Amino acid sequence: MPEAALLVEQHDHVLTLRLNRPDRRNALATSLLAAIAEQLTMADGAAEIRAVIITGSDTLFAAGADINELAEATSADPIESPRYQAWAAIRGFSKPLIGTVEGWCLGAGCELALCCDIVVAGAGASFGQPETNLGIIPGAGGTATLTRLIGRARAMHMVLTGETISANQAFDAGLIASVVDPGNAYATGWALAVKIAARAPLAMAAAKASIKDASLLPEDEHLRRERRRFVELLSSDDKQEGIAAFKERRAAVWRGI
Repeated sequence: MPEAALLVEQHDHVLTLRLNRPDRRNALATSLLAAIAEQLTMADGAAEIRAVIITGSDTLFAAGADINELAEATSADPIESPRYQAWAAIRGFSKPLIGTVEGWCLGAGCELALCCDIVVAGAGASFGQPETNLGIIPGAGGTATLTRLIGRARAMHMVLTGETISANQAFDAGLIASVVDPGNAYATGWALAVKIAARAPLAMAAAKASIKDASLLPEDEHLRRERRRFVELLSSDDKQEGIAAFKERRAAVWRGI
């Protein structure tokens, strides 16, 4: 996979990862997923990066997996393959992850959007899990994560029929956070990322982790973990700064400690 398949830009505290395989409709080959995972792993350890945007082009997010790679795959492939590990690393990213979508967001592309914490889509975007059209099923969250986000009935319809849904339908289902005018998804996502990056980094990571627990834990255990994270933040420098800034009626200067 040429390096240009993933364009990486950093401005202030926001990192942008732009899918760039226009000749293959941004097909998510394993090497491209690994590159995304590598960038997110590095961003997790970089204090200067506080939010990340994953985006495609002005007309396309990603139309699925790499069909040539898929054609060569067999049942002899290991479960915990490099592709599986890349997906796990992407899902494990601890900082706010924003997806901005224009055009097709299908198959592995839709599953990549499912990994994002907030998705902003242009009104012309389409979302789908059409893997059953190829005689297979989604293999990276298109049944597991999708069902938790939009419910059993809607997930069944999307996966079993292979049909796409519009951006407005995706919003109504709870799959994405907002719909904007076509061509404005990235600009809207950028403004959102800048806003989030200006907030307390430790609180952002703890809030993300706690919200994600809602689909994983019974409520009593979730409440206990939420409380534990809350208590842990009480001794942080950022909490002291937040209280001081509030009392002094000034903007807080977050240090992430």
